[in-house]
Amino acid sequence: MHMKTYGLIGFPLSHSFSKKYFSEKFINEGIANHQYELFPIEDIKSLPDLLEKNPSLCGLNVTIPHKVNVLCYLNEIEDAAEKIGAVNCISIKSFDGENYLKGYNTDAFGFEESLKPLLQPQHTKALIFGDGGAAKAVKYVLDKLKIKYLVVVRKPQPNTILYAEITDEILSTHQLLINTTPLGMSPNIDSYPEIDYNRLGPAYLAYDLVYNPLETIFLRKAAARGAQVKDGLEMLHKQAEKAWAIWNK
Repeated sequence: MHMKTYGLIGFPLSHSFSKKYFSEKFINEGIANHQYELFPIEDIKSLPDLLEKNPSLCGLNVTIPHKVNVLCYLNEIEDAAEKIGAVNCISIKSFDGENYLKGYNTDAFGFEESLKPLLQPQHTKALIFGDGGAAKAVKYVLDKLKIKYLVVVRKPQPNTILYAEITDEILSTHQLLINTTPLGMSPNIDSYPEIDYNRLGPAYLAYDLVYNPLETIFLRKAAARGAQVKDGLEMLHKQAEKAWAIWNK
């Protein structure tokens, strides 16, 4: 039986949830002849070369900074990934010696599945902190769930507001708070979205896409006011399982 290789492309790749997750999965579930490798590529232009050098590749996860610039290397993109404008999972099939790459976005699936059970009737409006690739998947899911949102950023850009522009009125009506930024992520664990946490209460849900550490200052401050909190680990598990299902279908 041929070795099947899966991997992660991005740069830099210091700590990787995916490698640990899949390597443990292959061992625990007795899945032989499968391996998961890290491929730190700084420039997406080296993707064709990577595929040529690793003919056993069957699937890739994609992380920062390639989720958007990988799109032009794909033969096909699933509907959700196209709408989101970002791909974090690629299936690689070989036809007549030619690779056929199809792109997916499993972040949206992971976020939606982990968010839905926590939503309360008052969570009709959200504040999204950050406007990068991860925020794209979050917006797609909120649109799907008919939840209105405002995007909060540090530097002025179209269709967003600044942290300083979050009024008491905005904070009182937007009771779902979602952090898509690296604020609070190791090693910068002392940083957090700068909002007035004293205004929060038990009606709020604070969701952090960060999983390292599990309790960020954002979540700790929200929890101290009685808010419901959720870290990013379940989303990661769900998007990894979804990737595995895609690679094996």
